[in-house]
Amino acid sequence: MTYRIVPMTAAYLPQIAALEKRCFPADPWSEELFRDALDNPHTAILLAEGEDGSILGYAVLSVVLDEGNLDNIAVAPEARRQGVADTLLGALIGFGREHLSVLMLEVRASNTPAIALYEKHGFAAVGRRKNYYDAPKEDAILMTLEFANGTEAVK
Repeated sequence: MTYRIVPMTAAYLPQIAALEKRCFPADPWSEELFRDALDNPHTAILLAEGEDGSILGYAVLSVVLDEGNLDNIAVAPEARRQGVADTLLGALIGFGREHLSVLMLEVRASNTPAIALYEKHGFAAVGRRKNYYDAPKEDAILMTLEFANGTEAVK
């Protein structure tokens, strides 16, 4: 499977919102929420775009000073297990190494494939948020990846 990582633009909003509904049908982000994220100078959205222009996946990163939070990562069901999430996460980690002191995220306690991916990239479980998720109600595992050289604040 061939794809490239590109920054999101408003032209992709309908595709991203549709993919979000496929990946998270119980509680999807709205197109408006993605638009707000796109307009926020402290948020970055990366896309994995297939050769035909389809969106195979995306990742949303929010930054406050020198801390990053992986807000959302999703891959189209037909593109899973083909390295898309790995590539998106790798791009965010590369940014983190250059600009951040830490990258944080929450993940459903039952999402073992995602937890394995994060651990593969060096994230460590540091806590738990009881009943963080709805539909179904579930705990979140808090995970962090600290960077030795990322001490400059992102402006």
